[in-house]
Amino acid sequence: MTSSRTTSVVTTLLEGVGIALDSLRANKTRAALTIVGVAIGVMVVTGMSAAVKGINTSFESAISSLGPKTFFVFRYFSGGIQINGGDRNAPWRHYPPITQDDARVIERLPSIKAVILSENRQTSVQAGSESEDQVQIQGSGASWPRVSGGDLTAGRSYTDLEDAAGDKVVVLNTKLAVRFFPQADPVDRTVKIYGQEYRVIGVYEPPPNLFGGGNDYSVIMPWVTFHRYMNVNWGWASLAVMPTDEATVQDAMDDVTAALRRSRGLRPGEENTFSLVTQDKFLDIWGKLTGVFFIVMIALSGVGLMVGGVGVVAVMMISVTERTREIGVRKALGATRGEILWQFLVEAATLTMIGGAIGMVMGGGLSYAVSHLTPIPARVPPLAVVVALGVSVITGVVFGIVPAQRAARMDPVEALRYE
Repeated sequence: MTSSRTTSVVTTLLEGVGIALDSLRANKTRAALTIVGVAIGVMVVTGMSAAVKGINTSFESAISSLGPKTFFVFRYFSGGIQINGGDRNAPWRHYPPITQDDARVIERLPSIKAVILSENRQTSVQAGSESEDQVQIQGSGASWPRVSGGDLTAGRSYTDLEDAAGDKVVVLNTKLAVRFFPQADPVDRTVKIYGQEYRVIGVYEPPPNLFGGGNDYSVIMPWVTFHRYMNVNWGWASLAVMPTDEATVQDAMDDVTAALRRSRGLRPGEENTFSLVTQDKFLDIWGKLTGVFFIVMIALSGVGLMVGGVGVVAVMMISVTERTREIGVRKALGATRGEILWQFLVEAATLTMIGGAIGMVMGGGLSYAVSHLTPIPARVPPLAVVVALGVSVITGVVFGIVPAQRAARMDPVEALRYE
């Protein structure tokens, strides 16, 4: 009995699929409305999921390239954005800036391996007759190679003495070095920033990631030099702190907090005048931002699915009307309401699943284009494929239920009289 029922369900399923394919071939224009709408919705879900997956991978790579235990010290931190505007009377405006003294205090702690003091801005850089605008200028302490990842491919970095003296020396990233000196060794050449000449002492290849570094022109110089010549306001430097291998992140953060509170003369009960931020905090904030992105993505794909759903109703209503006599014959031969309902739902789901499959192919192509034409390593997550197909089938079932019920409720006698 159970085997017979299973066979009947499978037979009806195959019949529904076959009828849907016949309808697609016979009524290409009508079916196209359903397929295109669903395909667009699924393409948006698949393509944007791939992009978000790639961006998340790049963000995590950018953070982990600093070392899994590295954390950061800011003058003020809120919601992942360092604030330098807003209410002029805000309490954080009275916080002292992060300085070299803070870096030295932290460097002396036994639980700390390295500390980088850094700040940046964008400006133009010249080399001979060549010039580039919007170059990222980063002022950092001499320990920056130990924390930033990547490799010095030519020359060297600057020393603590060069940093303390504010020497006019710089390290170019590979992209800028190739741009200015394509046929020559950049080391010991000069570049000009704000009218001042700087000697190139090294070339740096940053770790590959989406967020700057290898994809932008950048210059790294001693932090003292940066503040002496780059026309920046003091107050928005930050520290990247790397604990020793033996120390845990929490122990190192506790040590840094206690050391900075002592050096700043904070009494028990007074709040910190600095912010410590872990990589997990950055990732948590980034997760919230991509969550908003997913909501927008779902809204956009929902529009396409609604168009496809309206197409399902229209196509299936016409199909029911055209096959009224066939429905009467089937009922006269003993077909139940449930069997008729099942047949038309399978037909509707098949149409939308075809649209979903086409949308997945389009989304995969979009993902491929993004990964090869941009720095984003877009990749379609396997879950997105399952969800896309599932949503397309559900769309067919939900929007096909009204036409299917209409077919199932037909009076067989009236249906047989239909011309």
